[in-house]
Amino acid sequence: MEQLKPSAANSSPLTPLGFLDRAATIYGDVPSIVYNHTTFTWAQTHRRCLQLASAISSLGIRRGSVVSVVAPNIPAMYELQFSIPFAGAILNNINLRLDARTISVILRHANSALVFVDCASRDLVLEALSLFPKHHTQRPLLVLIADDSVENADVSCSGDFVDTYEGLVSKGDPNFEWVRPISEWDPMILNYTSGTTSSPKGVVHSHRGIFLVSVDTLIDWAVPKRPIYLWTLPIFHANGWSLPWGIAASGGTNICVRKFDAGIIYSLIKRNHVTHMCGAPVVLSMLTNSPDNKPLERPVHILTAGAPPPATVLHRTEALGFVVSHGYGLTETAGLVVSCAWKEKWNRLPATDRARLKARQGVRTVGMAEVDVVGPIGESVKRDGVSVGEIVMRGGCVMLGYLKDPEGTANCFKNGWFYTGDVGVMHEDGYLEIKDRSKDVIISGGENLSSVEVESILYGHPAVVEAAVVARPHEYWGETPCAFLSLKAGLKEKPSEDDIIKYCREKMPHYMVPKTVVFKDELPKTSTGKIQKFLLRQIAKEMGSSMQSRM
Repeated sequence: MEQLKPSAANSSPLTPLGFLDRAATIYGDVPSIVYNHTTFTWAQTHRRCLQLASAISSLGIRRGSVVSVVAPNIPAMYELQFSIPFAGAILNNINLRLDARTISVILRHANSALVFVDCASRDLVLEALSLFPKHHTQRPLLVLIADDSVENADVSCSGDFVDTYEGLVSKGDPNFEWVRPISEWDPMILNYTSGTTSSPKGVVHSHRGIFLVSVDTLIDWAVPKRPIYLWTLPIFHANGWSLPWGIAASGGTNICVRKFDAGIIYSLIKRNHVTHMCGAPVVLSMLTNSPDNKPLERPVHILTAGAPPPATVLHRTEALGFVVSHGYGLTETAGLVVSCAWKEKWNRLPATDRARLKARQGVRTVGMAEVDVVGPIGESVKRDGVSVGEIVMRGGCVMLGYLKDPEGTANCFKNGWFYTGDVGVMHEDGYLEIKDRSKDVIISGGENLSSVEVESILYGHPAVVEAAVVARPHEYWGETPCAFLSLKAGLKEKPSEDDIIKYCREKMPHYMVPKTVVFKDELPKTSTGKIQKFLLRQIAKEMGSSMQSRM
């Protein structure tokens, strides 16, 4: 056949930014954003984003500049996911629960030119800027986002801030021609890893990658037209798994909420007829353990990821009327690229078996080319659900690389694959199951044991709300499992350390049983609910080597 070549007519760069233009055309009078007493339509959101992009450009922000945002899930946060790249800039959402030192490091590493600051984070960001070295000449401009719902917030636009958010919107041109990428490989997003490790890295994604993962999530989750989406997942975590652009593509309604509170979430679900929401497994635990929980009036689809969810938690969540979908992704994939695709025949199984199957991560989504589990020399492990290896993948959703870190990029890109650092098994039916992060595997007496498996059993204890298992040094065994637990409130009789250990001995091999149990009111977590095991490992290490062996 004749060799035909691409032309300008068929090689327009892929970008998710055009989804907003389309939404304004088709769903112009449909509510796009609902927050407290504020409601915008898609036509209004489109106009506001163009005005803001125009105003950003007027501040001297040019193609390739990094613009950061420190804000919760409020309307401004949603609009900025379009407005910043509309101006040709690279969008950098920052976790607002980080400390000032870490935010300072991120702003300097990203070389941010402009920062949008929520009024509740004003002091935090100003403190972060005060930590800049004196010789650091480029300090970012600041724009203040006001919010009437924040009590006693300082919303004055002092000398530290060049303008307010709404001030910029009012000054912008609604007919602004947004800056299209020259190449679909142009960087669009800069995300920093979420903080389960002590040193976050800057992950760079292209327009092409964000386009693919946005569409991929809609297809895999079977999101219908005009969903009612509740923002329980922070947008600053991997851009809300790329759903800001996906919800625009589907003409849905974004229900914004400043802070996660189970009682408020149940109220918003009922008031707004919510159909979809996302969250880490800890969000499921909070919903099921809330005193406000009661069976839903209509099903709500909830997508969970971030850590392997215990089967017990999945079962409790679905008993309330939530339809749980489970997936797996990383900051480096900008969203979920593996999902536990459900088979109709599984509906005939007992509830406990269904929950166990749903706890697996699953198979690659349609937008991810390949996913595998490999051994030390890159060979595929046996598909027997037992042979352990590192999870690798390749496809269009994988990041361009780590900012200013060629060594880190090279270490995870090997032999044509992205090495995730997660340990898993492949089942005979082709479904993937995570067993642990490579650094979380505990080696006790030469035996590798999965902290995730131990945690799953601990979650089955009726008194346990949160569980995390890490290694504690042991002079004889090398390492032994140390369990950190938080218990349900209002218990008449709390279990002791011996009670928990006895419970575990009845349900797992003795070498896997925690030798130490530590009770805490709440386990340290990232903003998205991931338990920060690196902090718990530090605590376990500081406890010193354990001589006692409970066998």
